[in-house]
Amino acid sequence: MRNLVRDMRSLGDERAPSSLLPAVLAEIGLWDSYAQFAAPIGQSYVAFNRLGVSAVIRAESDADVEASFWARFHRPIRRAGDLPPALERALTEWSTRSQRRELSFDLRGLSEFEAAVLRKTLEIPPGQVRPYSWIAREIGNPRAVRAVGSALADNPIPLLIPCHRVVRQDGTLGQYGFGSEAKREILKSEGIDVATLERLSRAHVRYRGSTTTRIYCFPTCRHARRVQPRYTVEFHSETEAIAAGFRACKVCRPAT
Repeated sequence: MRNLVRDMRSLGDERAPSSLLPAVLAEIGLWDSYAQFAAPIGQSYVAFNRLGVSAVIRAESDADVEASFWARFHRPIRRAGDLPPALERALTEWSTRSQRRELSFDLRGLSEFEAAVLRKTLEIPPGQVRPYSWIAREIGNPRAVRAVGSALADNPIPLLIPCHRVVRQDGTLGQYGFGSEAKREILKSEGIDVATLERLSRAHVRYRGSTTTRIYCFPTCRHARRVQPRYTVEFHSETEAIAAGFRACKVCRPAT
């Protein structure tokens, strides 16, 4: 111990290099790093730390990223040298095949309800959409539709936590943090026929059923999309579908 104290005193006015504090904070998980990645909405950045992905930010420059991140999280952030391999693979798959590997997410600062909304949103498959009411029902708060909308609007990790796959109850696309046009482009990139969704919304069609299986689904459910047109029937409500002798799909779960 005496030797350590002596050695420290011998340092005098020597200062640690400016890179030391960021490196230490990053090692213990208190510093976020960020990197640019390809996305269908233009120049975007992903932020991450030892807990997982912490943010996805649309920005024009590194300075904008750092300012935006600080304004929201009040935590320091630095440019990453390299992406963690798992995150790099996930981003590559997302941009090429709209698939998501299992990722960890840093949801510190969110309420239990907000975190539950985002975790449930992760269950919506690429190429499909669900209404806000589905999220509310699935997390056990069927009356909290407006609160679900607020939680999704405040999603710190859009794209990777796919709030773009959640639409209004009437089938219209609704708002999106990066803009409604960006939402359309992302859904199109995942293989969704947005024009058909909008046509169904205007016609007040909420579900599609198969006359062969007597099952009804959300229109974008993979089972609904497999049904040939001559076997497809459209419904305006759950009540209408049930009255016609159809039962809810156990995969997309349009009803309890």
